[in-house]
Amino acid sequence: MKEEKRLVVAITGASGAIYAFRFLEAVVEHYDRIFLTVTENAVSIIKQELGITLPTGIKGAEAILGGYAEKIHVLAPDDLSAPPASGSVHYQGMVVIPCSMGTAGRIASGISNDLVTRVADVCLKEQRRLVLVIRETPLSLIHLRNLTALSEAGAIILPAAPAFYCRPKTVEDLVLFVVSRVMEQLGIRQTVIPEWEMVTE
Repeated sequence: MKEEKRLVVAITGASGAIYAFRFLEAVVEHYDRIFLTVTENAVSIIKQELGITLPTGIKGAEAILGGYAEKIHVLAPDDLSAPPASGSVHYQGMVVIPCSMGTAGRIASGISNDLVTRVADVCLKEQRRLVLVIRETPLSLIHLRNLTALSEAGAIILPAAPAFYCRPKTVEDLVLFVVSRVMEQLGIRQTVIPEWEMVTE
């Protein structure tokens, strides 16, 4: 029997909600099931940045992914009894996109006070892939120490820092560059942007 491919995606209250939406659109076809949790602060950010009032449950998934909504299992951010909160439930990894520095700090300190931090803790202890797409600047010494601790514990720290060598023409191009880097960290051959070629002109 073929093993079901599963991924956990968390959207937290850092600026950059568009990264999460475009990432989900890009990876949904690569997984059989995606567990999605959206923090209360993230709901506010999504409304502010994208003008989307995010409903709960399947309606929330439809707001993000439309026809792919059946693959998305929306979980309440305070539901510590949700399947991914247990290390005995198998999934390939977790992406927190965007990841607020408050969330990163709690994960680094081992504080599992909500579903996001609990699943991240499970990924670290079970040695599963954990990608934290941080979006903050400048970074304080506290931020840097927390990120160092997370990297040492096995997390992948992926700043939402798009490159410009591909000569992006739109904000969407910049967003998709970051999405492509996250996909590669999950072992997915990205096709959302062209591979880089040397510009000779």
